[in-house]
Amino acid sequence: MPASHREQRPVRSVPSTTGRAGEASRTIRVPWSTSSVASARKAVVEDLRGRRDVPTVVVDEAEIVVSELLANAVRHARPLGDGNLRVHWKVKAGVVEVEVTDGGSESVPRPAPRAIWAPSGRGLRIVRSLAHEWGVTEDRTGSTVWAALGGPSRRRNH
Repeated sequence: MPASHREQRPVRSVPSTTGRAGEASRTIRVPWSTSSVASARKAVVEDLRGRRDVPTVVVDEAEIVVSELLANAVRHARPLGDGNLRVHWKVKAGVVEVEVTDGGSESVPRPAPRAIWAPSGRGLRIVRSLAHEWGVTEDRTGSTVWAALGGPSRRRNH
């Protein structure tokens, strides 16, 4: 059955946590379905709007980026073993890092070549244009595409 027609299960959320030096993070798991994009986007935006240290422009950018990353995961990748996708975001000093983890695919995510008349293929080019940095990490369970918004990533290696 196509992902867009699967039964919609609720978003599963892990409570926000505050890590080292005031770094706050949150994780949700959403069904591998196009209908999950809106609910995940809403969760990210509501959480970021509730934080005083995230500028409005960064919230707006995160809204677009999480939508693009989830849409790409549904279209081009497999779900994780439990049939879901993982959406994680963290905030430190106004910098937001968002990441979407899926079950992997046959190819590494990368921006499509520019094609003016193509009906799709702009997602990672949009992410690249909004993010200060972005990247892909892979392991035996899948792929994570991440983006840092509002400043440089706190990642040590990418």
